[in-house]
Amino acid sequence: MKTRRRFRLWIAAVCAIAVAGTGTAATWALDRFVIWHVEVSDVSQYEAENSTVQPTTTDDATVTADLTDTSYTLGDTSITITTVTTGSGDDTLTYYVADVVLDDATTLRSAFAHNQFGENITEKTSDIADDHDAVLAINGDYYGFRDTGIVIRNGVIYRDEPARTGIAFYLDGTARIYDETTTSAEALLADGVWNTLSFGPALVEDGQIVAGIDQVEIDTNVGNHSIQGDQPRTAVGLIDTNHLVFVVVDGREEGYSRGATLPELAQIMRDLGATTAYNLDGGGSSTLYFNGQVVNQPSNQGERATSDILYVAG
Repeated sequence: MKTRRRFRLWIAAVCAIAVAGTGTAATWALDRFVIWHVEVSDVSQYEAENSTVQPTTTDDATVTADLTDTSYTLGDTSITITTVTTGSGDDTLTYYVADVVLDDATTLRSAFAHNQFGENITEKTSDIADDHDAVLAINGDYYGFRDTGIVIRNGVIYRDEPARTGIAFYLDGTARIYDETTTSAEALLADGVWNTLSFGPALVEDGQIVAGIDQVEIDTNVGNHSIQGDQPRTAVGLIDTNHLVFVVVDGREEGYSRGATLPELAQIMRDLGATTAYNLDGGGSSTLYFNGQVVNQPSNQGERATSDILYVAG
């Protein structure tokens, strides 16, 4: 978001002062926004040791993927990429849709920057995707910007600090919007949750656009201000069991794409058939990766590093 970008410029200036050793405020800024705070140094090993569910894999050497510039099929998993442009002139809106059908719910996975979990650890979406042989990936919820929320990834609990409305993806191929403050990570895991995301707001629930999203602010703490207005966006939605839709909206580029409001994003998701949909980190983070390249045009004139991705392995 523009306000976050301005804030980060301010942080950069403050950090420069900190390097020169001129104040506790600057030292605090370095610690809060720059210095890596690693809680799990090897996520792959951690998940292998702690997950009770292993992702499905295709072991049949005779099965090969059918891959084009806009589609992917492997067994019962399929991905179709579509570019949509509406309006004209200053009102042009461009967004990218990934229609995803999974052979199994565990085919949708999460990955962290640098294979580590903690605050301020960031890496480009495409680099994280490359490291995990992803055929499709979107940026996640930027969990590393904050120390709250319920974070369950690939069937493993990483954080249990309920704070907001989240979305949970279940092993039965469904997804639900839920209030983090009414449950716990352990309870969700016991109910069959495979992944959670903690950002928001919820866009569509029970097939209906959530009321009041044009007034919602997420984490209005220092450095994470308004998410309203025309912005680049990333959203994920559930159409049916093991049938997902990812949407990435470009923005901040006159004549190409102005960005979308939250109500517009919710309408896009509902029109695509989503019965459940959720807003993820946007602005410069919004990135859609497919078949080895970034498909959209991130608003920072290039990818912004983030904490995590959702992906489908190739």
